[in-house]
Amino acid sequence: MQVTLKLFASLASYLPSNKKNSIEADIELADGSTIGDVISLYKIPSKSAHLVMVNGVYIKPEECDQYALKSNDALAICPPVAGG
Repeated sequence: MQVTLKLFASLASYLPSNKKNSIEADIELADGSTIGDVISLYKIPSKSAHLVMVNGVYIKPEECDQYALKSNDALAICPPVAGG
């Protein structure tokens, strides 16, 4: 199945190498893949996956390993924001 993966700020560096100048990529996943599978597959540090949304809907961190993605979903992951 195809899913759009959007990685914001510093997380964009985890996108496939042919998408290094972008914040998103269309990726192919096996049916039944979860958000946790994507985080592992793209080697995104779990502590850096601070805000996770599917189709604009917030997904709680404890739900990521069980949340099965569907074809054409848009998965967005944002890192923690620091400021001063």
